[in-house]
Amino acid sequence: MNRIQAILTIDTDNLPENFQEILKHEQEVVAKWKEEGFLEHLFLRQTKNGAVLIFKDINEEKVKELMETLPFYKLKKNIEYLNLIKQF
Repeated sequence: MNRIQAILTIDTDNLPENFQEILKHEQEVVAKWKEEGFLEHLFLRQTKNGAVLIFKDINEEKVKELMETLPFYKLKKNIEYLNLIKQF
């Protein structure tokens, strides 16, 4: 079964004053994705400058569309997408 991994890095040097508000909205969005079944995993990066999201049962184009709707998308420094094949 194929998976798409999105690695989001945010620009922590230029966070807006309402960052906590944006963070709350971000958490609501990813919780909805999890509930809808296409977000399999969400890992926060230890450096606290982003996250790794694992999507299932959707293609890379759809993942990119979804990522553009994230509140943190406007704070992004970089996003990398990797197509994965789950072995076990």
